[in-house]
Amino acid sequence: MRIGIDGRYIQDHFPGIGRYTYSLISALAPLATDDTLVVLHNPALPNSRYDLAALTRHPNVELARVDVPTFSLAEQLRLPSLISDLACDVFHSPYYVKPYCLPVPSILTLYDVIPTRYPAYYSRHTRLLIRLLKRLALRSAAHCLAISETTKGDFVREYGIAPEHITAIPLAADGRFRPAKPAAVVAMRERYRLPPDYVLYLGINKPHKNLARLVEAWSKSQIANGKSQLVLAGQEDPRYSQAKQRVKEMGLEEGVRFLGDVGEADLPALYSGAVAFVFASLYEGFGLPVLEAMACGVPVACSNTSSLPEIVGDAALTFDPTDVEAIAAALSRLLDDAELRAELRQLGLERARHFTWTETARRTLEVYRTVCVLAEREV
Repeated sequence: MRIGIDGRYIQDHFPGIGRYTYSLISALAPLATDDTLVVLHNPALPNSRYDLAALTRHPNVELARVDVPTFSLAEQLRLPSLISDLACDVFHSPYYVKPYCLPVPSILTLYDVIPTRYPAYYSRHTRLLIRLLKRLALRSAAHCLAISETTKGDFVREYGIAPEHITAIPLAADGRFRPAKPAAVVAMRERYRLPPDYVLYLGINKPHKNLARLVEAWSKSQIANGKSQLVLAGQEDPRYSQAKQRVKEMGLEEGVRFLGDVGEADLPALYSGAVAFVFASLYEGFGLPVLEAMACGVPVACSNTSSLPEIVGDAALTFDPTDVEAIAAALSRLLDDAELRAELRQLGLERARHFTWTETARRTLEVYRTVCVLAEREV
C-alpha cells in the first residue's frame, strides 16, 4: 500500500494531535516495511516540537511537500488531485477538517465531543460550523479510529455513527516517559524552583479540567498534610482564571504554584519528581497525562469518569470529580500513606506497559489493510 497521512497537523497549533500523528508515523514505519508512508507536510506552518526530516531515516517514509494551509478552501480543491498524483491507496486524516471528496478511501481519527459537552467554550456560529464539518468528515470517511472506547461511544450517541464504523485504538505514552534519573529531577527542581514534595497536575486550564474544585480539595487535604505544594503545570488560556481566583480567595498562594507551559524535554523529570499526580478532569477522550505519569512511576489519583477508568484500570486511586470532599480524601490518602504510594507506583508502571505505540500502530495498520481490501472488492 501507499498510505497517505496528513502530516500538516504536526505543528504548534495542534500539540496533542501533532504528537499523535508523529508518534503514529514513527511506530508505523518499522511495521509497514512492505508499504510506503506518504506524509503530507507544509514547511510554512510553525513546528517547534517535531523533526519531520528525521522520519525519512525510515526508507519507506516519503515527505510530500504541500503548500496548502490547514483550514483552507485550497485543501478541498487541491489535495484530492495531489493525493491521486501521489498514487495513495488510502488516506489518513488525523483531524475532522480534511479534504472531504477524495479519490481513495479515507480514515479519520476521533478524539472527543467537547464542543457538544461544553458548548460555552464556543460561539453559536463556531458550534454549528464544527458540527457541520464533523458530519462531513464522518460521512466521507471509510472508517474511523477512536482513541478510547469512551470516545467511540460518544460519537455513536452524539452523531448516530454505526459502532462497526469505528474502531477504538488507545494511545500510548512516548518512550521517553519513564522514571527519570535523580540528577535530572534535582536539576529540573532547581530550574523551576520546586520544593522536594509536590503533587502535580499537567494540562490546560479549561473549566472541564476542574481545577477550581481541585484547588478547594487541596486546601482541605492540607489539614492532614501541610508539607507538600500543589503544582499546576501546562498551557494557560487567559479566558479561564477560576483556579487562580480560588487560590487568591482562599489565601493559598504559598500552597499552590502555577507553573505554566513546560518544555517537552523537562516533562519526564517533572512527572518523576512528584510525590503524586492528580487529575480531576470532568471529561477526557483519553487522558494522556495520566498514562505519562504512570509510565514515569508516579502514583496517580484521578477521576472515575469518561475514559480515565479505561486507562488506569486498578492502578490508580479514583474519585468523583464533582465531589470536593472525595478529591480531598484521595489526596490525603496519597500524602499520608507511603505504602499506598509505593503500591500505586508499581501498579502504574505495569499498567503503562500495556499501552505502546507499536500496538497502536499495528492495529491502525490492520484498519488500513481492511479498508483497502474492501475498496478493491467494490471496484
